[in-house]
Amino acid sequence: MITAALVVLTAYLLGSVSSAIIVCRMMGLPDPRTQGSNNPGATNVLRIGGKKAAAITLVGDSLKGLIPLLVAHGLDLGTASLAATGLAAFLGHLYPVFFGFQGGKGVATALGVQFGLYWALGLSVAAIWLFMAKVIRISSLSALVSMGLAPFLLWWLWDDPWLIGMQVIISLILFWRHRSNIRNLLTGAEGRIGADRPGQDS
Repeated sequence: MITAALVVLTAYLLGSVSSAIIVCRMMGLPDPRTQGSNNPGATNVLRIGGKKAAAITLVGDSLKGLIPLLVAHGLDLGTASLAATGLAAFLGHLYPVFFGFQGGKGVATALGVQFGLYWALGLSVAAIWLFMAKVIRISSLSALVSMGLAPFLLWWLWDDPWLIGMQVIISLILFWRHRSNIRNLLTGAEGRIGADRPGQDS
């Protein structure tokens, strides 16, 4: 029980390490919380710092979700602890204790959690995102579709109520965090991948 609690706490603290802010500081770029969409995530870093900075941010955000789940698996924790660990890492990214609880929208960290939970789940969600992004070229809609389908994919791949519940919560929060994107999608104002449209992050 103590081990599981420590893993969950560590997952939250690791999630609280903002890859976007750290990468921008190390590369001499503006604080992503004050530039572009003001969102500390890979899409905004791409906008203000280019592909290299964005790629590093994306990997860092994904690892924050992946590593805690791999540790939880390695310690052979039960599915309830796996679910709590994944949710803690995700919430750490959204509400980082080290950065005034102002975090990103969570797509990359959620994907890291999915890969750490079960590689087939992560691969399925990533494949849907890539397919949607290639066809419609709207990052936010690609993320919403892939994460909206994630609970059903998990139910199909690993029918466990704790894990499905975790994924449902993550997906609902992701939709809430993307509410401005959803409004823009409904009005046709959402930017497309590759277009310089401040404020429209995935």
